[in-house]
Amino acid sequence: MNGTTAPGFEGVRAVFAQNFEERGERGAGVVVYRDGHKVVDLYAGTRNIDGGVGGVGGAEGDGGAEWGPGTAQILRSATKGVSAAALLLLHQRGLLDLDAPVGAYWPEFKAHGKESALVRHVLAHRAGVPALDRPLTPAEATDPERGAAAVAAQAPFWAPGTEHGYHAQTYNWLTGELVRRVTGRSLGTFVAEELAGPARADVWIGLPEAQAHRAGRIGPIEPPTVPGAPRSRPKRALVEAYTNPASLTRRAFDTITPAPDENDPAYRAAELPGSGGIGTADGLARLYAALIGEVDGGTRLFTPETVRLARTEASSGPDRVLVVPSRFGLGHMLHGIASPLLTPHSFGHPGRGGVLGFADPETGIAFGYVTNGMSKGVTADPRAQALVRAVREVCSPSGAARGSVPE
Repeated sequence: MNGTTAPGFEGVRAVFAQNFEERGERGAGVVVYRDGHKVVDLYAGTRNIDGGVGGVGGAEGDGGAEWGPGTAQILRSATKGVSAAALLLLHQRGLLDLDAPVGAYWPEFKAHGKESALVRHVLAHRAGVPALDRPLTPAEATDPERGAAAVAAQAPFWAPGTEHGYHAQTYNWLTGELVRRVTGRSLGTFVAEELAGPARADVWIGLPEAQAHRAGRIGPIEPPTVPGAPRSRPKRALVEAYTNPASLTRRAFDTITPAPDENDPAYRAAELPGSGGIGTADGLARLYAALIGEVDGGTRLFTPETVRLARTEASSGPDRVLVVPSRFGLGHMLHGIASPLLTPHSFGHPGRGGVLGFADPETGIAFGYVTNGMSKGVTADPRAQALVRAVREVCSPSGAARGSVPE
């Protein structure tokens, strides 16, 4: 166990250790900021899931086999929260109208009756295109022009704005193309220059070659079974959705087929704003801290009005893709059953398998957790949730003073 905790946050250290002892953790980092100051910075285990030396692709890097303070990992869908921040920043600057049709910026998108799709529908997972009739190969998916063209040509699965369903992979090209049409820059470049750079946050959408040595290799984990613990059985509808290749759920998650090698340096260097970001725990937490306030006396990225927009509900209820009730603001997941956060005022995004980043304006907390061990869960990973509960104990000993979160 390495790193530090401020007085009062010792419980987070204890839970972080429990994740290794009881929840199958192999290598991870967790960072928490409060009112712009770092109060938790912990890391342990190996940088690579297999315990080997070197970064992505076997490249030699700092830290050897051990997880170091600058170790980065793939963020998967936690990248969506970073990308959403980019679009909200463009709106804050008056460059992107949330109530304008997507086709006003991207005329090709209007095909097949998508003229009614608004920018806010894209951010709230209401655009109606969570999957493609023909999945993309990894090579096609990492080409932003081909990905955007495929989404533009897709007929919607529902009339835009009428329902919501998690756009697991198509979010990559929906958000990326909007930023490109508005700014002339790729979303990854915009994040580097306008978000991560000013915040001094180690988060990338398109991992630079110079930083590749810092990124560890990921892999699946099976959390250990606790003897005597009751085994929950998922509902039949949920099992069917995730196992039936013809279901909208599977089609949404399988939009890139075959599944890409997330340890491939070329994949990590590509700009996939919905699933391919890379970051450190500190980078993820620091970026969220900079959205809601000054960090170490530095730049604040969002105005109070934009923070209000980020945490205002735009979608709620049965999710056509996740097949459980979900809540979204304008690009960020909000506190709910699908993704419990710190309080009802939190906004952020999990990454399938474990990663989590969020901000909570009510408590001044910003949280970042990254791991090399990817579990089977989609949103509410037990390791991340245990850490969130430990942070909540510090901020609200009663567990309810600032809004309770379901266990």
